[in-house]
Amino acid sequence: RKGGIAMDLNSIPWNLILPVLVIQLLLVVVALIDLVRVKSTNGPKWMWALIIVFINIIGPVVYFILGRRND
Repeated sequence: RKGGIAMDLNSIPWNLILPVLVIQLLLVVVALIDLVRVKSTNGPKWMWALIIVFINIIGPVVYFILGRRND
């Protein structure tokens, strides 16, 4: 196989993947900022931080739906 990783990176359809990566980054940043600012959550904050960071796209969405407390 010629080229190795360089050929693999060139074959990725970046015009489809880049918007997903940008949305993922924005969701993570907004969710983490909200997590830091909010006083209390449904469950420990450390758990929500792990969910937000390690469960791609769905993690921040789950935090906004289930993690925030509406006091």
